Amino acid sequence: MKSGDGWILFLILLALGTWLYVYVRSRMKMTVRPGHIPIPEDDEPVSEDEVTRLLAEEGYAIVSGKQRIPIQILVNDEEEPLQSRLYIDYFAEKDGHYYTVKLAKDRKPLEMRGSAVRDRLLVYQLVYPQTSGVLYVEPGLHKVSLIVFELDIDEDAG
Repeated sequence: MKSGDGWILFLILLALGTWLYVYVRSRMKMTVRPGHIPIPEDDEPVSEDEVTRLLAEEGYAIVSGKQRIPIQILVNDEEEPLQSRLYIDYFAEKDGHYYTVKLAKDRKPLEMRGSAVRDRLLVYQLVYPQTSGVLYVEPGLHKVSLIVFELDIDEDAG
């Protein structure tokens, strides 16, 4: 070996060690903290209706149609889990920001009070935290409400 070969060997081992450290660390992060559920994007365009036209008038592009998210609920470690589903009507995009879309139901109107909005719509923000909010669409009133949830964790909880 020549006099500079030791340094080159050291630098190669250092680079290899650094790469191995970064690779293993990123794999461990994915194992411990998996990524968010990705926002689905349909290859096929969503059929146009009153809601999609209303969202388009407001500047939103429909990214995906109705989504069904199955949920299994375990109560007191019972062997048989309870089954439920969470439905999202659309996903929309505007200015690079994504939104979940929920449609108003005639039989279940939403009162625009903090607790009612939280109880009915916060779950959609929690399932897809990478979205910028929830669009609540009332087709009968020709109205789109953007609802953004912000947690004030600095406030005294007591």
